Order: sequence, then C-alpha cells, then structure tokens
Amino acid sequence: MKEAIMIYLLIGTYSPENADGIFVYDLNTESGKTEYVSSVSGLANPSYLAVSEDEQFVYAASESGEDGSAAGAFSFDKETGRLTSINKEATKGAGPCYVLTDSEKGFVMTANYRGGNISVFPITEDGSLKAASQVFDFFPESHMHMGIISPDKRYLFATDLGKDRIYKFIINDTSGNDGRFLRKGSPEFFSVHKGAGPRHMVFHPNGKYFYCINELDGTVSCFNYNDGVLSEFQNIASDTVEHERTKGSADIHISPNGKFLYSSNRLKNDGIAIFRINEMNGKLTSVGYQSTGVHPRSFIITPNGKFLLVANQHSNLIQVFSIDPTTGLLTDTKQDITIIEKPVCLKFVQKE
Repeated sequence: MKEAIMIYLLIGTYSPENADGIFVYDLNTESGKTEYVSSVSGLANPSYLAVSEDEQFVYAASESGEDGSAAGAFSFDKETGRLTSINKEATKGAGPCYVLTDSEKGFVMTANYRGGNISVFPITEDGSLKAASQVFDFFPESHMHMGIISPDKRYLFATDLGKDRIYKFIINDTSGNDGRFLRKGSPEFFSVHKGAGPRHMVFHPNGKYFYCINELDGTVSCFNYNDGVLSEFQNIASDTVEHERTKGSADIHISPNGKFLYSSNRLKNDGIAIFRINEMNGKLTSVGYQSTGVHPRSFIITPNGKFLLVANQHSNLIQVFSIDPTTGLLTDTKQDITIIEKPVCLKFVQKE
C-alpha cells in the first residue's frame, strides 16, 4: 500500500473545559505544510492523546485535580477530520498526564502523576469508556508518567518518576478477564539510577532495544529488551546544561528507519538532542542539538521520516523541522502552527 501524503495531525493542549482543547490539522508529509481542519471543547486540559488501532476513536487524559481528573473518549470522523465527545470517566488518581489504548484488547490506561497510580478502563463497542476496572497504587512518593506496550504486545511498562522505577505488567487475554486487563509482572519493576526521574519510553523498530528519557537528571537510559526483561547497557546525557533546580527532559522518539534517536529538553537550552543509533548494539552517539521554541514537550516524527514536529508549550506553537536522512540533523522549515492554548501532545491519523 502506498504511504499517504496527507495525514491528520492531532494536538492536545492545556485549556479550559469551555474552550477548544483538541485541534486537528491537515499535514502534507512531503512539504511539511499544515492547514487547520477542526477543534473540539468539552474536556479540561486534554493534555495527552491516544488513537485506537482502527483510528475511529481518540482518548484524552484530562489533566486536572482530584475531582476533575478523567479520561475522555471521542469518535473521529476520518472523512471530515472532526471529533465528537462520547463520554468521560474519573481516573481515581489526580493529574493524569498520559493515556494509551490497546483497543484490540479493549482497554485504555492513564498514568496519574499526582495520584501516584495508573487506571485501566474497559472500552465498549461504541468506543465509550466504562468506569475504571483496575487502579494500581504505588504511592507514597510515586509519580506515574507514561505507559508503553511492548512490541510483542504481551507486556505494558509504566514509568514512576518519583521512585526511579519502570513497572512491568502482563497483559491478560481478553476472554473472561472481567475487566482485569493487567496483572503485575515478575519482576514487578526495573530500577533506573537514583535521581534519574524516568519519564517517557520508546522501543526501537527492531524490538530489541528500549530507551527511557529521564526528566530529573537529563539522561537517556538504554536497555536490551528480551521477552519482558530489561537490561541496561548505557546511560548518556540528553541535556548537558546545569539548571538552577532540576533538568527538564521530556519526550523521546526514534526515526522510522531506526537510525536516529531524538529527545526533548526544557527549562534551559530548550531543544532536541540528536543521537545516532548503533544498529549492532543499540548504543547512542551524540551527533547534534537543535534549538526550539520555549518548553518543548511532546514531539512526533512523520511516518515517512521526513519531518519532526515539536509542541512548544510556552511558545504556543508547533514547529516543523525537516530531517536530514544521512546525518539526522534538523532544519527549521519556518512553517509554524500557532496555537491559542498551550500545546502538549501530537498524534497522527491517516486520512481516508
């Protein structure tokens, strides 16, 4: 199947409930040009988004206080590019900052930063969420930040920034699980060095390497992955600037061809660190650094590997960088998207 040139770009933001918070744009993956399509309100601070495998539904983490924290479900019309709110359910943990879905297994998960827990929600046939069927608590001191499903789809890993841990869960079969989609793995967690603050994770396309960006000390932890087991082989600086308090590394992604890894850094020297990946052993070598707008949070790479888009939270804009296929270095195309609200998360959906 020929790769689509035109795709949808979905943007999650920090925004009031009565204001548009999720934005949809057309993106030309050959030129990097974008055009506004639609937006939707009704959910406070829809900061992070997840798209179902069939791309008919979008789920959002409503990052609020204890009473307002929720996961929201939306239907997505791929012909018109419009979102329609379906429902929302309480996360039972404050500050959900990440959401993922395994719609084939039938669940959505949120990582609740201030609640120190993760919540799991069954999905109905119409894409709506049922009340949380599982809540895994890890506090005190825990700050859950992200979940990721392994390439073999047997495990889910979740970062705990507060305890410097990556928790492991086994994904249960869907038949007769009574809403118990996850169970704790063995071992229950893998440790990252003290003071690291593990935040976001990514698997290499070959499924053998696993990388974690550490927010608090500005490093990338590199692991071999084999059947649910992580074994660290390298730790390398992503952010080398000394900050007044803590470093602020945020997101991490790998180019579709598996040759380059990128990580975002905030607070000072805002930008994207660029690494070459040794395909024989997974080790990283720093090859460059690209300055960005203020407070780069999430970023995303187009499926064809030609562009990297960065959500700059405090600049209220999305930057579009072209990627040099030989060096991995970035060039600002000056095709910014200006957002009224603070952009946090970027996702793609294929067009019909």
